[in-house]
Amino acid sequence: MKKHKPTSAGRRDMTTVTYRGVLTASKPKKSLTKGMKRNAGRNNQGRITTRHQGSGNKRRYRQIDFKYFDKAGVPAKIETVEYDPNRSAFISLVCYRDGERRYIVTPKGVSVGDEFLVSAENKDMKIGNRTILKNIPVGTFVHNVELKPNGGAKMARSAGSYVQVSAHDEGQTSLKLGSGEVRKVSDQCWATVGEVSNSEYKLVRIGKAGRSRWLGRRPTVRGSAMNPVDHPLGGGEGRQGAGMARVKNKWGKGVRGVRTRRPKKYSNPFIVSRRKGKR
Repeated sequence: MKKHKPTSAGRRDMTTVTYRGVLTASKPKKSLTKGMKRNAGRNNQGRITTRHQGSGNKRRYRQIDFKYFDKAGVPAKIETVEYDPNRSAFISLVCYRDGERRYIVTPKGVSVGDEFLVSAENKDMKIGNRTILKNIPVGTFVHNVELKPNGGAKMARSAGSYVQVSAHDEGQTSLKLGSGEVRKVSDQCWATVGEVSNSEYKLVRIGKAGRSRWLGRRPTVRGSAMNPVDHPLGGGEGRQGAGMARVKNKWGKGVRGVRTRRPKKYSNPFIVSRRKGKR
């Protein structure tokens, strides 16, 4: 982590990820980028459905390959390690032996010049190699894991995240997620060996309000600071407690420990153990 000199109150506690010696390119490959429209938390009717979003620096979207399987059997070499403003992990430009270039999420511990292979029969547990879960030994850390065979990576894609293979049984593989949840997926799903890069991301301290605005995060006002007409916790003279058994959000719905998962969700049969602290 990089710490800044305390030249102001905002810089005093600000930290950033150290990019020097890690990133090898400052500009993305133009043919693999496109413009991106941001909706600032609004739906197709223009109404705010997700609060505290908007503004921020303009970005171009990097087209990341989350499927890989159409390149099975073709070795690839990592050409660059780059910053992506649209995700917490670093990305890498890779060149396959047939000449095609794509962006992938960078595994932790790889560098420019390293090679990896995508193959359903690959049993070499080298970091960066991608294969089906059936071939991966119990206890191995993996990322970019699919939920359905050839459906594209869905789990463990953010910075520093990983999933641990815990068991194989009757065509199913049990995975232990970072949240503590244990769930089953088909052993024909693809996964990449290793962890996701930029594990220091979780240690970043924003430091000042302006930096949050650069990231597209608008201010969050406490409910107790509002008027009674605007929030169930509003009103009163000075600071005070919620005054109710269970804290509510702006619309009167319970928060903190309230169940939000649908009782009949399709994936319920695949969950062996729920995540810790959740009912």
